[in-house]
Amino acid sequence: MILVDTHSHIYSEEFQQDREEMMQRAFDAGVQKIFVPSIDSGYTEKMYDLEKQYPENVFLMMGLHPTYVKENYEEELAFVESQLSKRKFYAVGEIGIDLFWDKTRLEEQKIAFKRQIQLAKQYSLPINIHCRDAFDEVFEVLESEKDDKLFGIFHCFTGDYNQAQQAISYNMKLGIGGVATFKNGKIDQFLNQIDLKHIVLETDSPYLAPVPFRGKRNESSYTRLVAEKLALIYGISVDEIAKITTQNAKEVFGI
Repeated sequence: MILVDTHSHIYSEEFQQDREEMMQRAFDAGVQKIFVPSIDSGYTEKMYDLEKQYPENVFLMMGLHPTYVKENYEEELAFVESQLSKRKFYAVGEIGIDLFWDKTRLEEQKIAFKRQIQLAKQYSLPINIHCRDAFDEVFEVLESEKDDKLFGIFHCFTGDYNQAQQAISYNMKLGIGGVATFKNGKIDQFLNQIDLKHIVLETDSPYLAPVPFRGKRNESSYTRLVAEKLALIYGISVDEIAKITTQNAKEVFGI
């Protein structure tokens, strides 16, 4: 079984003590490829170091996370652009809008989101979207940028059925992780109405660990638990879930 974790912050300080063991557990669970989102320039060197350590398994994105859109966001966007021009990345991400923590920078977040979508189109890359308490705002920006160059993953999808269909209409796959295993996660109630061709797996580790580890540190090996939950939701084998979602991930990221 080959699994792909399409979103994992493996450079996080939470893995400081056991990162190599955590990576080995992922490989042992069948997770062969891990896609690593960018947050801001402060984490870039750690990302590059991990890529050097695991060149066959770690694939990097470049972008400015919406909660890191601060006073210096123009400098951060310039950094993103400079990195994209220098070397290969597999997506522009994670980018988007987050109104959970702070609503005061909505306009700056919209600007940063839109500019990075345009960078993704320039480099023919997918985008990896972060959306929290901001579906309407994210969809507004996507609508303004909708064309045949727009594609990617709606990371950590937590919306309803209609929002899922709207995300798919913008050529987005739905990134499904631990939330699918939560009793109050809700997406498990309609997910089997969504064709599996629109689904990819993720963990968002170290956050949002699936049941039975909810509330604890998440890690990429738990991609398998997400696959097992989807097998129950769709009524097919875990192997089939792995096969389809891995192929979907490969198509999005061009590997």
